[in-house]
Amino acid sequence: MGYSIVQKILASHLVNGVLKQGTEIAIRIDQTITQDATGTMAYLQFEAMGISKIKTELTVSYIDHNTLQTGFENADDHKFLQGMAAKYGAFFSRAGNGICHQVHLERFGIPGKTMLGSDSHTTTAGGLGMLAVGVGGLDVAVAMGGGSFYLTMPKVVNVRLHGSLPPWSTAKDVVLEVLRRLTVKGGVGKVLEYGGDGIKTLSVPERATITNMGAETGATTSIFPSDEVTRYFLRAQGREDIWRELAADHDAVYNEVLDIDLNDIEPMAACPHSPDNVKKVSAVGSPDVDQVVIGSCTNSSYLDLMRVAAVLKGRTVHPGVNFVIAPGSRQVYAMLAKNGALADMVLAGARILECACGPCIGMGQAPPSNGISIRTNNRNFKGRCGTASAGVYLVSPETAAAAAITGKLTDPRVLGAIPLVEIPESFCIDDSNILAPAENSLVVEITRGPNIKSLPIAEPFPGEIAGPVLIKVGDNITTDHIMPAGAKVLPLRSNIPAMAEHVFAPVDPSFVQRAKEAKVGIILGGDNYGQGSSREHAALAPMYLGIKIVLAKTFARIHKDNLINFGILPVTFTDPVEYDRVEQGDVLEVNNIHACLKDQLDLEIKNKTRNFVFKAHAQMTSRQVEILMAGGLLNFTSGRQ
Repeated sequence: MGYSIVQKILASHLVNGVLKQGTEIAIRIDQTITQDATGTMAYLQFEAMGISKIKTELTVSYIDHNTLQTGFENADDHKFLQGMAAKYGAFFSRAGNGICHQVHLERFGIPGKTMLGSDSHTTTAGGLGMLAVGVGGLDVAVAMGGGSFYLTMPKVVNVRLHGSLPPWSTAKDVVLEVLRRLTVKGGVGKVLEYGGDGIKTLSVPERATITNMGAETGATTSIFPSDEVTRYFLRAQGREDIWRELAADHDAVYNEVLDIDLNDIEPMAACPHSPDNVKKVSAVGSPDVDQVVIGSCTNSSYLDLMRVAAVLKGRTVHPGVNFVIAPGSRQVYAMLAKNGALADMVLAGARILECACGPCIGMGQAPPSNGISIRTNNRNFKGRCGTASAGVYLVSPETAAAAAITGKLTDPRVLGAIPLVEIPESFCIDDSNILAPAENSLVVEITRGPNIKSLPIAEPFPGEIAGPVLIKVGDNITTDHIMPAGAKVLPLRSNIPAMAEHVFAPVDPSFVQRAKEAKVGIILGGDNYGQGSSREHAALAPMYLGIKIVLAKTFARIHKDNLINFGILPVTFTDPVEYDRVEQGDVLEVNNIHACLKDQLDLEIKNKTRNFVFKAHAQMTSRQVEILMAGGLLNFTSGRQ
């Protein structure tokens, strides 16, 4: 029996365990990346481990999220991160150099390597044939220190693409079709491995769009083979020497198979307020559009923006549309400027933003009240754009450009013949905004601004807990609900006491006060609790407020791991019907926790307010139990039990 691509990479990096689906394995990590919204905390955690030098083959610290400097906080964090990178051995990609996933694809990604990133869309590198996984910053810090990455051996789904895309249909429409079929929780516990004759028709940037947004299914990661298409892209980037062929064996066996005929793909849109609320653009209707945003790590490549420029050339943006474009990298921006495409965009009426995440993470460009925003982003959760009453549709760059011109959500096929744009034979290469580590780390001084506070450390987990349910939430609660992003909160990422004041702010602004009064509390959630971003702050800030248990129907992968990493016990109802019997304010009591966890027994939870007992299960490995007992991964790794 042959191996899949996933199995080949895991086998070559296996440190502990066997490649048996559902069991825990440990793998060696070759590369790590951080970005500035999560990086400050990750480097504080790395520093707390007392390790003198980063031990991965490559680590890059990117500045791309918190580039809107409305106060001293972001600038101080960037200065801190630059010093940490220089001292400990990481490359540092300066503000303006681009979005981490786009730049890494261009300049650092290597087929067949493993990578962890403190950003859920680290999966983008799967377009190059990397096994790239988004995790919390603490997992990245451990990997930077030479530690293995532990995960449950996932199922591998073979997504077989057949044929080729018709005119105006795009890679974004392909991944939206995947989301339509799988939903935002259909990929949990799985890796999506792409194959079939159709993959040869997709360039690396197109493949990266698909692997990027695979994160929205809850999948551990997504991956394409490394083939001649990959080789062509790397040659154009001046990096052909690191190319290697990587393909599944002809007799590879998969847990599931998903067939998609590219010939049938039409322009698609994820309607408000979920990435899996997908319909054909032709079936949505033609709502008036207030704003169009093209950019994000999903769709800001040179190929994407050249196609946008070709659509816009000679046309004018509708007078009712506020239209912005954010190139994904300095390389993309420079090439657009040199070949005249940037002028075509500007003359059409587009506003050009800096090379950063910007609007996708809620950093500026919030739409008007009750507005309709058409975006090429990967997420359209309610309020994430900065305006709670706005509706965001996720589409391809071509569909977004059509909306900018017509003022309505428009099927781009009405524009006539599609302009032909292909990957260039060579890219403009200038790495001067990527700083190498210091040759002599002893001379590096770390600057810590007043916004950088001490790292909160959890106590060892208690054997019994009694506390109120501080909040009851429904299904598909995202990390944006738990710990919002945006220009108001993101600058506080290195200041947990300040950031904790905003926990659950979009859902219930009174939550924090209740948590402070209770001192010990429990959160009650529905299905897929914690979906979305990898931000560990959605666990770290609740831990700071005294949350000890999150009781849910099911959990999203990254958030569940983050809860354990910060000493919060994630448990699921043995019988999900019991969710309806527990209400906010109920006092729950759990005893004999240590013994139950070690013996993998159900916990008995007594609802003291309503006088009944129900059972819940903590699906954790023995190693995760030890981490929880220690009060989190940092204590466990550093021996602080």
